[in-house]
Amino acid sequence: MGFGGISMPQLVIVLVIVVVLFGTKRLGSMGEDLGHALKGFKKAIKDEETVIEKKADDS
Repeated sequence: MGFGGISMPQLVIVLVIVVVLFGTKRLGSMGEDLGHALKGFKKAIKDEETVIEKKADDS
């Protein structure tokens, strides 16, 4: 049994359908965009933590 009752062959079928619908080029660019978004989000969280630590040190 796979993830939440979905077996491996079912996951492969879904993956094939997604590749057929979107194409590998578009999926690659979507993945790249998602990676940039996550990187920016992590940087914003880290920056916010730094600001909070500085405010705590100043108090």
